[in-house]
This record gives sequence, structure tokens and C-alpha cells, in this order.
Amino acid sequence: MTAAADTQTRPFAQALQDAQARIAAHMELRLASRDELHAAMRYAVTGGKMLRGFLVLESASLHGVSMEAAIEAALAIECIHAYSLVHDDLPCMDDDDLRRGQPTLHRKWDEAMAVLAGDSLQSFAFELLADRKVGPHALTLIRGLAHASGKDGMVSGQMLDIAAETAAGPLTLEQITRLQGRKTGCLIDWSASAGAVLAGADTAPLRQYARALGLAFQIADDILDVEGDAAKVGKAVRKDADAGKATFVSLLGLTEAKARARELCEEACAALSPYGAAAGTLKDAARFVIARES
Repeated sequence: MTAAADTQTRPFAQALQDAQARIAAHMELRLASRDELHAAMRYAVTGGKMLRGFLVLESASLHGVSMEAAIEAALAIECIHAYSLVHDDLPCMDDDDLRRGQPTLHRKWDEAMAVLAGDSLQSFAFELLADRKVGPHALTLIRGLAHASGKDGMVSGQMLDIAAETAAGPLTLEQITRLQGRKTGCLIDWSASAGAVLAGADTAPLRQYARALGLAFQIADDILDVEGDAAKVGKAVRKDADAGKATFVSLLGLTEAKARARELCEEACAALSPYGAAAGTLKDAARFVIARES
């Protein structure tokens, strides 16, 4: 494994804020055109937690990867995530009116623009990763993101989620874990391991961290759907319960779901032991995931 970069661990809140600012600035640079399509693309990326991009930048810092290379990958994953949300919000899928406290893209523009902006964000992500600044391991990153976001990853998870709405019975815990491992977990896995890939280092510890983090993230989402405040969450809540949809909370119960999220947080932190104190910010990220209010 490549030795962790000898850098001072920053408080998580500051590290996340720095990552958000860097990614937003790079987005403005790379999507500077003033036409409506570019405006819609910027709208889709703006306003989120940018946790996936943060994971890219933090894992890159952990391995001494240059910001010049890491920022392309960080913006790429935020574009993929944004495209998935734009399409998920469409009437043909989740039919949502609110995202990140703002009108969903198809409400602010129209459905055609939402489809086109989502398509453009997806292809733009791979354009970013193909930039020569990304370095000699760009192809590995591109192949990994294609797998994580496509037919065996995020899109497959969304298909399973849609199919569950009309299934004869609710999903089992094993089925929900598989679904969310694809829909949410695959992109988190790619993000957290991107720094190791960029450095040509062992990805195993970060992938173990990401698997626990991704599942904890989804359990926290299910808890927020039950307990969350729509104003803080930035989207409608209690939709899953109203639809009779099986979730980690409906299957485990609220108390057990919270306990499982805490266990996964501990597993994620333990996976980072090879990096020592340098991984402190990533450990704080795991704690944030299960304590967040949005």
C-alpha cells in the first residue's frame, strides 16, 4: 500500500466545506457556457452535500495525489450522482417536485431538459476522467465508474427499486441490502477508493470502508424518511411508509436500524486502521453519515 500522506487531519466540517467550494469552483470553470443546457447542468450539481466528491478528494489526499488530478474525478462523480437524481425525480420514476430544497429540474425547466441535462452530465463525467491531468490510471477509473454507475451498479439498483413497487410482496432484508448496494453503495465505493486508484495503491481498505459507509448511508436515509424534517432534508419525507415500501426501518424497526447504522460506522472506521491518524477525517465522515439531518 502506498504510505498515507503526512498531512494534518482537518476537522470534518471544514474539510467538507473546502471540498464543496473546490468542486463548485471547478464546475463553474468546466461548465462555463451560458446556454440553457449548461445552466441546467450547473443547477443539477449545485446545492448537494457533495459527499462523494469529498471522498474522492480525501482519499486522494491520503495517498499524496495532486489536487489537479483529484478535482477532475471529484467533479466527475458529482456529475454522475446529479444525473441520477435528475432522472430519478422524473414523473416516469419517483415523480418528485423537490430536491435539495429547490424545485426538481423538470419542474424548473421541463421533462425534455431534465433528460438532456442528465444525459449530458453522464457523458461529461467520462470526459473529465479522460483529461490527461488525471494521470496514468485514468482508464481504471473510467472502467470502474462505468461499472459502478451502469447495468451492474446504480442503474441496476434503480431498476430493482422500481420493480419492488409492483412486486407481489415486500422485499426481504437481503434483497434490500442488495438493491441499495447497487443503487447507493457502488458510487460510494468508487468515490472512496478513487484516491488509491489514482495513486496505483491497494484499494482494499478503502473499499471495505466504503461498503460499510454506503450501507450506513442508506439506513440513515431510511431513518430520515421516518424522522426527518422536510425543510432540513430538502425533499419530501415519509413517502416510503405512505407507499408501503419495505425499508431497513420497516424490516428492522427504528431502534434496531439505528443500532445497525452505528455498527456499520464502527466497521467503516476500523477498516481505515492501516492509515493511522491520517484517516481521521474519513472516520468523521462515517460518523456524519449516520448523524446527518439531510
